[in-house]
This record gives sequence, C-alpha cells and structure tokens, in this order.
Amino acid sequence: FKMRYPNGFHCPKCGCSKFCCINTRGKYQCKECRHQSSVTSGTVMDRTHLKLTIWLWAMYLFANDKRGCSAMQLSKQLGIRYSSAWFLLQRLRKAMQNRDEKYMLEGVVDLDDSYFGSPTKGGKRGRGTDKMKVIVALQTNEGKPKYLKMKKLENLRGTTIGKYANANIKEGSRIESDATSSYKKPLAEKYMHHYEAFDPNGQHLVWLHTMISNAKSFIQGTYHGIAPKHADLYLTEFCFRFNRRFFHETLFERLALAAVNAPICRFKSLVTNS
Repeated sequence: FKMRYPNGFHCPKCGCSKFCCINTRGKYQCKECRHQSSVTSGTVMDRTHLKLTIWLWAMYLFANDKRGCSAMQLSKQLGIRYSSAWFLLQRLRKAMQNRDEKYMLEGVVDLDDSYFGSPTKGGKRGRGTDKMKVIVALQTNEGKPKYLKMKKLENLRGTTIGKYANANIKEGSRIESDATSSYKKPLAEKYMHHYEAFDPNGQHLVWLHTMISNAKSFIQGTYHGIAPKHADLYLTEFCFRFNRRFFHETLFERLALAAVNAPICRFKSLVTNS
C-alpha cells in the first residue's frame, strides 16, 4: 500500500483521498464516487488470480537469483501451473522494461550491434545474417560501465539506428562506435560521434563487447534461447539486473516498486507481440 500510494491513497477515478476499507475483499472504496480499487488494480498484477503472497514470493525468488529464474523453475518452487508462472514472470519483465525505458543515456555512450540466436540452416553469417539483430548502448563513467540498454531491431539501417539513438541517448552526448557506415550519418547530426575500425585485440568498446557476451551466456544458460517476439523482455531483464548490480540486497524492493508502478499488461498483448 505504501509503495502504491506513497503520498496517501487517491482514487484512480476521481482523485479523492478519502476512502474506507472493505476488508473481506481486500479493496478500498472511495468515499466520493464509491469506486472500488485494490493495491494491484491498474498495475501489471491487475485482475490476477494468484494470491498476493505468491506474487511477493515470485518477486523475491526472481530478484535474488542472479542467474535469472525460468518459468519451469518457478512453477515447481511455488506449486503453480507453468502457464501461470510464465505469465507472472513476463509481467515482471514488463515492469522492469517500463522502469528502465524512462532513463536516457548521457555523457559517453558506447554503441554497437550484435546478433543473438542461430541462423537458419544454410543462412548467411555476418551483417547479412537472418539471426536476431540487437543494438546495445552502454553509458560509461571514467571508462567503467554505468548503465546498459539493449533492444531488438528489425534491421540495422541508418534510419533505424538514428531513431534508437534519439529515443535513448540525450542530444549532445559523445557516442563511441566502430566504423560501420550505417552509424556515421545518423549519429553525426545530434551527437559527438567518434568511431574506430574494429580491432578484436584492441580496447575500443571492450566493456560493451563484454556485456554482449555476458547477455548471451545469461540467456543461453538460464532460458536456453529465446523467441524473437519476447526478446526485448529477456534483454531488459539482463539490463535491469546489471544496472542495479550494486544494489542486490534491495533488488526485491526495487522490483516490487517497479511492479506497482507499471501499467496493465494483458496475456493477449504478450502472445501477439512481434
């Protein structure tokens, strides 16, 4: 209740702060318009059929295992169906995504792309591959990693790169990248763009490539691969954990806060997402 209403209760319908409790139903009724709501209504937990204690246990287990938590593992730990565990975890990842999308990278930002998954049989490799294309941006501070973002892209054309940068990196920041031609024109407009030809033995973008390698290991080791339509949520999970690596002891509280402040997430929106 304190996380959902840090400044006191307010009715989601009329904004009134006066309410009464309906203890038998776990709801709060506005004294002005008589609208009834709960601490989970309007959040990713909206209309859930699972007990709040199940949600809290799931958040705790999910947050405190740095390797991540699969739906199969969670279903066994909490004694719930696999489908319920999968939907629950996807909604928590949505909450993570909603939280981190609000942050704009600034200062010095390393930018590069990578490919996740395996190509189709006989498919091309390199930049012509049909593997999943992922853009990775890492804000650094005095050469050390600070904040990480990853996102699946449909293609790596200059216009797509430019749109991603404008939505996630503050104008005027210094962007470090390799010498790929699709980066040069869109990043020169609003940013200080510095690029170097890729050297596998060099130190340029070394932290960024380490993050990419760790993300691939995280996804393959815990989830044994991911479907492209759900890729952004799993990439977000990795980034959310990394960005709070110095706050592991409070990760449960941070995840719970993200869950109560994230918008409604329906099952249909997850299974039809592409």
